[in-house]
Amino acid sequence: MDIKQTKRILFIGYNFAPELTGIGKYSGEMMEWLAGQGHDCTVLTAYPYYPHWEIQQPYRKNRFWYKKEVQHFDSGGTLKVIRCPMYVPHQPSGLKRMLLDTSFSAAAFARMQPLLFQKKYDWVISIAPSFQSGLLGSLYKNLRGAKHLHHIQDLQIEAAQDLGLIKNPRLLKLLYGTERYIFRHTDVVSSISDGMIDRIAKKAEKPLLFFPNWTGTDSFFPMTESGGMLKEKFGFNADDWVVLYSGAIGEKQGLEAILHTAKTLEAHKNLKFAICGTGPYKKTLQNIAEEMQLTNISFLPLQPKADFNAFLNMANLHLVIQKKKASDLVMPSKLTTILAVGGLALITANEESSLNKVVRKHNMGLLVDAENQKALNDGILKAFQSNESNSIRKAARTYAEQYLAIDKIMGAFEKELNT
Repeated sequence: MDIKQTKRILFIGYNFAPELTGIGKYSGEMMEWLAGQGHDCTVLTAYPYYPHWEIQQPYRKNRFWYKKEVQHFDSGGTLKVIRCPMYVPHQPSGLKRMLLDTSFSAAAFARMQPLLFQKKYDWVISIAPSFQSGLLGSLYKNLRGAKHLHHIQDLQIEAAQDLGLIKNPRLLKLLYGTERYIFRHTDVVSSISDGMIDRIAKKAEKPLLFFPNWTGTDSFFPMTESGGMLKEKFGFNADDWVVLYSGAIGEKQGLEAILHTAKTLEAHKNLKFAICGTGPYKKTLQNIAEEMQLTNISFLPLQPKADFNAFLNMANLHLVIQKKKASDLVMPSKLTTILAVGGLALITANEESSLNKVVRKHNMGLLVDAENQKALNDGILKAFQSNESNSIRKAARTYAEQYLAIDKIMGAFEKELNT
């Protein structure tokens, strides 16, 4: 890269590497990629906590103060990560999440002040959630004249309102007013799906950038190893037909539906269900499964990165469970990795949603209505009894290679930063 094109970039967002799932995964990979291209990158973030909802080792001893990490790249780029203390609730609720957001904003604001008197950054990138990070990005833009890109991974206010987490009209008015302020002090607003872009367009009179989440098509790929051998590696029988949910486990995701499907289909002895991951609601699901006396479901821990490709290849069917009102607001990050391994995904997304439309357009998954127990039961049973999944698996991998490779997506994003 021409040295004249390199930029000084300030990133603000509390989810970051080494978090393995969700927003932190993409934010970490984004900034590492940019630093690898020669850019001078500074990150204001928190200590890793997601999806465990607990500060992870080896960071716990420093969690009440700031910590700096610096990485140098052969390209000449640098990645300086400044970790800020933040309140992390073990049992998150609507109010506790607001306290989490505000505690990070306060800590990051305090640490950002010295940066205001140092060499100016060309770009400040703020990540929502928390949308409050956009306030810090706006502040830096207004005081130092940097360009501000506000990247929306999750329409946080709409999601909280639609799911009933925030009902107070005055509070909602305040939050939407704050968001409008952020949009006014932003140069570019980006997001990860067409449906979210459409929703943002109605609120933000700013240039909009489609900036989808990617997947590592080199790290995640279809394996030729025997499916039976892979199943035995992860504790199943070679002839089991495994239905897998892998991801964060939260109360509002409707994962109880998997348990009810397992109960309905328990007569099919080699049909097995697995819920893999961690989160505040996992123990509750385990208790419900015990009360239902389920013998065809396993609860597995979050898998090590080194085993994750094989683990995903082991499953016969992957579940992507979403609420009705979330299919346009939150693009499930787990889906990109499923596509990369050529997995057969069953996705709950209603017909009018953008997720449903893109899956149908590319024939890369099975679709059932969200929050419809019978549709979920029937969809899983149909997949179990059918052997016609090869075309969908091939289409999934092809889509990942053509549209989700990190170099293609980040290359286009870097061009935006160079304008």
